[in-house]
Amino acid sequence: MVPRLTESLDFHSRALELRAERQRVIASNIANADTPGYQARDFDFAAALRAATGEAGGIAQGVAGGGGAGTAQPLLRYAVPSQTNLDSNSVDMDRERAAFAENAVKYESTLRFINANVRTTLDAMKSHHQA
Repeated sequence: MVPRLTESLDFHSRALELRAERQRVIASNIANADTPGYQARDFDFAAALRAATGEAGGIAQGVAGGGGAGTAQPLLRYAVPSQTNLDSNSVDMDRERAAFAENAVKYESTLRFINANVRTTLDAMKSHHQA
């Protein structure tokens, strides 16, 4: 019974860690938008999450290094530039801003889901006299 209670939280905690890492990567891209020669990076969130949760095929597609499930770092790939720049910088600020906002919303929704899950579990453990 206990593994079933923690399984969902483990999944969402790994998703939250990956969302935070993706936010860091995107922020790094934005911070280096004016750095000549900087190549924007990103990773496939779905593949990294599959790998972090131990689903088949994740290691080859989405993570690099690490020990067991959840300890590997996402495999960073270079973003494909939408247009060429004279300084060889591949950061597309419109794409980065959109990715940053989308990731922030998904991070917040994962937090809310975790909070709701914990609240539901705590409510289920209360006796009907404590309500």
